[in-house]
Amino acid sequence: MIGVVIPAHNEAMYIERCLRSVQKAAAHPALLGEPVTVLVILDACTDATGSIAEACGAITLTVDYHNVGQTRAAGAELLLKAGARWLAFTDSDSQVKANWLSCQTAFGADAVCGVVDVDDWTPHPPSVRLRYEARYQAVEGHRHIHGANLGVCAIAYRKAGGFRPLAAHEDVHLVQDLERNGARIIWTATNSVTTSARIDPRCREGFGDHLQSLA
Repeated sequence: MIGVVIPAHNEAMYIERCLRSVQKAAAHPALLGEPVTVLVILDACTDATGSIAEACGAITLTVDYHNVGQTRAAGAELLLKAGARWLAFTDSDSQVKANWLSCQTAFGADAVCGVVDVDDWTPHPPSVRLRYEARYQAVEGHRHIHGANLGVCAIAYRKAGGFRPLAAHEDVHLVQDLERNGARIIWTATNSVTTSARIDPRCREGFGDHLQSLA
């Protein structure tokens, strides 16, 4: 089966939209009925994220790490033990396309790094968008790494050692470890994920902080 890992820390505002989009991806006909297990890891949540996730049909795992690397790793390990052959990762403030999973697995690669689109720039001054778009290359062969749009086969993930217990850039280090182990990685812009430009990011030094640094 395919496993989808979504870390969350007090994401009641976003999690339902995220999960509805993942549900559509899980039902894509190109998957030929392969089971998809969606796991939301509740890291120190004190809001309704968990109950919303369960109402949407996701399974949940409660942890108290305050660490996105540990959170992603815990989710991946649970799904690998359940028999996942492929792990797909996104963020709770993101929405995936209907062919997100089928596109990832169709490459036949060890890992797939996709791009992101920002859903709404209004929280930021116009200069932030201009600077971001001047630097961001949503093209085939790009070298962007996003935890919101990442897929990896189970064998390559285990060989690379999985996510490190890092509070930031855990996705970058995983891809670097995959490369060191000779993994075949696809860098594609054909499979984008829409994410928020929130000004209250949950992960320090993540995408939200990057946008604020452009102000």
